[in-house]
Amino acid sequence: MFSRVAKYSITSICGITSRKFGTTPKNNFKVAVLGASGGIGQPLSLLLKESPLVSHLSLYDIANTPGVAADLSHINSKAKVTGHLGPDQLDECLKSCNVVVIPAGVPRKPGMTRDDLFNTNASIVRDLADACARTCPKAMICIIANPVNSTVPITSEVFKKHNVYDPNRIFGVTTLDVVRANAFVAEAKSLDPTQVNIPVIGGHSGITIIPLLSQATPSVSFPAGELDALTKRIQEAGTEVVKAKAGTI
Repeated sequence: MFSRVAKYSITSICGITSRKFGTTPKNNFKVAVLGASGGIGQPLSLLLKESPLVSHLSLYDIANTPGVAADLSHINSKAKVTGHLGPDQLDECLKSCNVVVIPAGVPRKPGMTRDDLFNTNASIVRDLADACARTCPKAMICIIANPVNSTVPITSEVFKKHNVYDPNRIFGVTTLDVVRANAFVAEAKSLDPTQVNIPVIGGHSGITIIPLLSQATPSVSFPAGELDALTKRIQEAGTEVVKAKAGTI
């Protein structure tokens, strides 16, 4: 599941970036992962290391980054890997970046909603966004840290403070909701999930996640009760995973 989400997101992000950076070679992007040692950051960094679009993978965290970087550097792909540890090395990590992905922050635990993470993760994202605004204001900033519906506006306000705000360069990564909707509808209708597409709107916070099942490709229909249950399952899929993993992500 994560592999599908990450590969789709990476390709989309780098594709957008290649159109916005006219002087940047198409397959020569510097990508930073802020929070690279965490449960999302490590597999994300692995997939980025394997991407032919990335020439320099710059990893940052407050712990264990050198080990993650050393491990990934053994993979036989073209991307150079550098590890950066702690606030003193953050600016070097971000220097000349084209894309910055931010999965940093405290993960959800069983019984928590994404909104419960706000008090902790808001300040983490604020400080990382401040460094991005100072060091790589033209980079594409991809926010994964929850609650995404709040951390994206926080990042935007930080960039406004530095007078470098561009709404086309800051966004939340919510592809996961689309992937889940596609998978659940395919399961319910015995379809090939790779051929199903369900638009999802509303951000990434519980009941604001709205799958547009009436716009599905191919067209599908459900009885009212089944439709409500499917919508709720898509909205609460993250909670299902957190419970199953006992809050270890």
